[in-house]
Amino acid sequence: MSEGKPARSIVLRDPLWDTIRLDETAEQIVDSPAYQRLRYIKQLGLAHMVYPGAVHTRFDHALGVYHLARRALAALGERGDLAQVDPADCRLIPLAALLHDIGHYPFSHAVEELGEERLPGYHEAVVGVFLADPEVRGALESVVPDGPARVEALIRGRSASPLQGLVSGSLDLDKIEYLKRDARFCGVPYGEVDVDRLLDGLRLVADPETGRLELGVHEKGVAALESLLFAKYQMFRNVYWHHAVRAATVMYKRIVEDALAADLLEGSELVGQTDEALLSQLEQRAAQRPGDGAAAGVAERVAGLRMRRLPKRAAEVVAAELDEDAAADWLGVDTALKRRLEDRLAAELRLAGGDAFVDYPEKLAMFGLDLLLVRRSGEVLRLGPGGRVGLIGLPAIAEQLYRTARVLRCFTWPERREVAPAALVALASLPREAIARRLDDEAPLL
Repeated sequence: MSEGKPARSIVLRDPLWDTIRLDETAEQIVDSPAYQRLRYIKQLGLAHMVYPGAVHTRFDHALGVYHLARRALAALGERGDLAQVDPADCRLIPLAALLHDIGHYPFSHAVEELGEERLPGYHEAVVGVFLADPEVRGALESVVPDGPARVEALIRGRSASPLQGLVSGSLDLDKIEYLKRDARFCGVPYGEVDVDRLLDGLRLVADPETGRLELGVHEKGVAALESLLFAKYQMFRNVYWHHAVRAATVMYKRIVEDALAADLLEGSELVGQTDEALLSQLEQRAAQRPGDGAAAGVAERVAGLRMRRLPKRAAEVVAAELDEDAAADWLGVDTALKRRLEDRLAAELRLAGGDAFVDYPEKLAMFGLDLLLVRRSGEVLRLGPGGRVGLIGLPAIAEQLYRTARVLRCFTWPERREVAPAALVALASLPREAIARRLDDEAPLL
């Protein structure tokens, strides 16, 4: 680029942020096949089966995070906070924001609940596969030779950059963007976040214990931080963990789980797939195995998912009624132990194997807080899980909101079966060893 020539940019119109400007490097990334794939991965997985407008994609969302990253950097720069930051980091942060979801599996987070033992890794862990795309790699290397490695570290939360918190952390811009976008496209009034105030409250400050420079928030931005926290609570309770959204999610997970078990699918094949391509592939492969009961079961559930024939609630219990400390180590993820429980429940309820589902969604990091707070006096303190007595109780509030949002459910398919909530609570409250013994015993569970 010749000296004095203005940098070229393209302008996108966005329904949430109005105008998003992409510089040449970002444009090169967006035009790559690796990035264009995100157009075909729904941001909210199966939520469109409950909220018809929720068909926005990871593509839209990531552009919004890029936009917010540029706004955050501009705000920090105006205050002089970036004087001690590597200029290459300042150029890479918006690109890391643009690429933060590049590794997502079909239907976004749903399949990750199967656990890492069934997958090549969570979407952050496989990001390197997509950063190796020649066009993406070339764009990042044009900023700095080790650009791909630095961006991967930012996305995975492993960077030493003082700006790491903009990409992954308690204040990362991803959360702000998805809450507002998801609320807009779902047509609900729950995702309001005071974005301007929160961005204005961002600071780069030194940790009083280590001296390390990192992202924090000024005390005047605490009200905006509260708006972020409560928006998350409302969206999880009313949208992300809505009973029918979870019913569709458990059905989809069972499809993928059974397809992996039946060798209709390899775990590595989930990397780089899109929503519709995966379902179509499973249908085609199942059709090529006539007489195979496992393949037929996968095909039947795919058809049910497409036609919105979702599992029905058999029982529902709020988290406050559970001994969460005992249950959390095996109930929150799709372990082999939980599948054994589900298959026993299916048998006792006179259902086919795989037609009972126990669901207790888990998202510990989504309500966690760990960041530096700058008081009006200039004092800097760390706002951690315990909060600060007499000052702010947001971390404790966050824990209570998380417990309130979680709901334990049992679903059955294709027909509804009734399960006594007390019986479900009794099973879910058993420690791992105790539930394993109950499953080894032939005595009825219900």
